[in-house]
Amino acid sequence: MSERSSSPDEPAFHVVATAGHVDHGKSSLLVRLTGMDPDRLAEEKRRGLTIDLGFAWCTLPSGREVGFVDVPGHERFVRNMLAGVGPVRLVLFVVAADEGWKPQSEEHLQIVDVLGADGGVVALTKLDLVDEQALERRTAEVRERLAGTVLASAPVVPCSSTTGAGIFELARALDAVVAEAPPPERGGRPRLFVDRVFTIRGSGTVVTGTLTGGPLEVGREVELYPSGRRARIRGLQTHRRSLERALPVSRVAVNLVGVERAGIDRGAVLGLPGDWRPTRELEAAIRPVRDLDRPLTARGAFMLHAGSAEREARIRLYGASEIRGPQTAFARIRLKDPLVLDVFDRFVLRETGRRRTVAGGVVLDVDPPARPGSAQQERLAARARTPREGLPALLLAERGVVPVADVELLTGTAPAEMPGAVRAGGWWVSDRARTAVSETLVEALSRFHRAEPLRAGMDVGRARAVVLDALRRVNVGAGTRPEAASAPADALLEMLRSEGVLVREGQTVRLSRHRVTLAGREEEVEALVRRLREREPAPPTISEILSAGTPPEILDAATRAGLLVRISPDLVVTPDLVRRAEAVVREAGPAGITVARFRERLGTSRKYAVPLLEHLDRRGMTIRRGDLRFARSPG
Repeated sequence: MSERSSSPDEPAFHVVATAGHVDHGKSSLLVRLTGMDPDRLAEEKRRGLTIDLGFAWCTLPSGREVGFVDVPGHERFVRNMLAGVGPVRLVLFVVAADEGWKPQSEEHLQIVDVLGADGGVVALTKLDLVDEQALERRTAEVRERLAGTVLASAPVVPCSSTTGAGIFELARALDAVVAEAPPPERGGRPRLFVDRVFTIRGSGTVVTGTLTGGPLEVGREVELYPSGRRARIRGLQTHRRSLERALPVSRVAVNLVGVERAGIDRGAVLGLPGDWRPTRELEAAIRPVRDLDRPLTARGAFMLHAGSAEREARIRLYGASEIRGPQTAFARIRLKDPLVLDVFDRFVLRETGRRRTVAGGVVLDVDPPARPGSAQQERLAARARTPREGLPALLLAERGVVPVADVELLTGTAPAEMPGAVRAGGWWVSDRARTAVSETLVEALSRFHRAEPLRAGMDVGRARAVVLDALRRVNVGAGTRPEAASAPADALLEMLRSEGVLVREGQTVRLSRHRVTLAGREEEVEALVRRLREREPAPPTISEILSAGTPPEILDAATRAGLLVRISPDLVVTPDLVRRAEAVVREAGPAGITVARFRERLGTSRKYAVPLLEHLDRRGMTIRRGDLRFARSPG
């Protein structure tokens, strides 16, 4: 993960999105406020209609600088409106005084409401076209429509883009809303939802969007999600000013090196490499928009809008077959294509068949369990009431074991410590999971040692399965990917080894207190050793010993007890033969001894001579130089 840093002395920027019915004067109002025309397309100029997103900015009376995202008001361009308002937390809601409340006024308010704007101002435009009584009626109407929404307490400012009346009062109201808005997050993960992409001759690819979460800096490597394409930031601009460092929340143009425009679409996310994990499945709390004419069900197809992105979606409601506003329900949402989301992101659901906004929601889990359990609603309710700083502990309580790298990916924060948890390699392990694993594995190994006293220990694969079964039985480990299923088990085995609970030797695991015992099997072991000694210096191979009916545990016990020595994968000999072999080399003196001479002196074949000499080399009793072996000095 990237390092997060920001200076408290750096200025705070804010972005305001417009909203409102078509032809109620949103773009004209921005021209009056900023001196800039946000309509940039030739067709927009020709038709006098905002089709796509427009951008402008100005300095408010306090000296604060604010950017505007101008969105289309026509119902055919609601998807473009959502791309503009999605990442923005402040709203300039526009209603024409001469026409009053219209269908897109209502839909735009529904969208702003479910997205949970942090604040807003209502501009009652075209003041010059109505008299005082009509203005009072319109103001009352607007107040009535806003009741019960996030804009219920927003100031309503009558104004005219034509005459300039009320424009200063509107700027002051915006100033007050910006001043009261929560400070933007600066130390999180940078995320810029791309809303425009174009090419400038001589500069290359440029993407624009509203930057949130954390800063971007010239020269940094970045990643475009979900494609995974990498690039480097050549230049940054905010409000046409070049910057070395762009801060949230602000409108930012990013000049990229190393990536072509083709394949970068609206809705892509620009962030730092490895900071985000796109998802196709999430869990959320959803709420129907007000005045929805029928209950919201899981039937049908939906489009999910988040940030500047849109994705085809299917929903599954938990605990209900249908919901009506203002009810809230928990749901699982499956997306056709991956999307970059964070916990607590707001989104909008539109029904594709009827082409209307039907609900909004809050993301609660970007990597939900594969199989929802019976307590899924309680789990999501806990997430809904937990602040972000408490999410890592909640995630660990849900899963028991979580990769350290996943904590920030799934919660947006990465604590150095967690109460009630320990680190096991690259994993956080809850005390509950650790206790369950330790108790289960100790019990399993105790049973194994009682049943197999001659075996050195349990196969590590079997021990790993015991650990994973313990995790499953306490209902933890949700979200662990199948390809990494053994990783938490290995981390826990290593943790218990380091604590002295168990010993891992090669591919076996045993309790630290366990010792191989020959109790009750001494005669079998003695018979095996006697048989090998009688046939030395050419004893039977391990394969031959086992084929003759000797149980593997007897052979293993004799070796661990030091009664036999394993000199190769398929040969065991008595310690006496090893001592005789060493003596033969020592008798050769400083002249050394060849394999052929060693074989003759020991009275065996090359099949046994070579493994014996290699064993002496490994034990440090001899040293090889070319074709000769020499005995090492005893000291």
